[in-house]
Amino acid sequence: QVQVVESGGGLVQPGGSLRLACVASADLFTLYDLGWYYQAPGKQRELVVVAKYGGDTNYTDSVKGRFTISRDNAKNTMYLEMSDLKPEDTGTYFCNLFVNSDLSRPMASWGPGTQVTVSS
Repeated sequence: QVQVVESGGGLVQPGGSLRLACVASADLFTLYDLGWYYQAPGKQRELVVVAKYGGDTNYTDSVKGRFTISRDNAKNTMYLEMSDLKPEDTGTYFCNLFVNSDLSRPMASWGPGTQVTVSS
């Protein structure tokens, strides 16, 4: 069973930045599509960005121009660079791996997530 562990969250003021990381235990990490999700308190988990193994990315509108996904295949790690953070970005962030962009079948057990709080 593939496992993921997220890290890098914290408390930041509006306009600030954070860098989230996600380490996966998957073999052949380079062949997976990668995704970051976000869950606000009391709401369902929502997709933030998907990055295909070939390099194409698809961001949800609310984070375009502010968030950037990247990967380090040598370290089995994906990152989410978050800038110009807003209070509405507050929530728990999760990552997962996918095959052929099939978001209905995440390859990893969902990790604990990492909490991001944007507040002055």
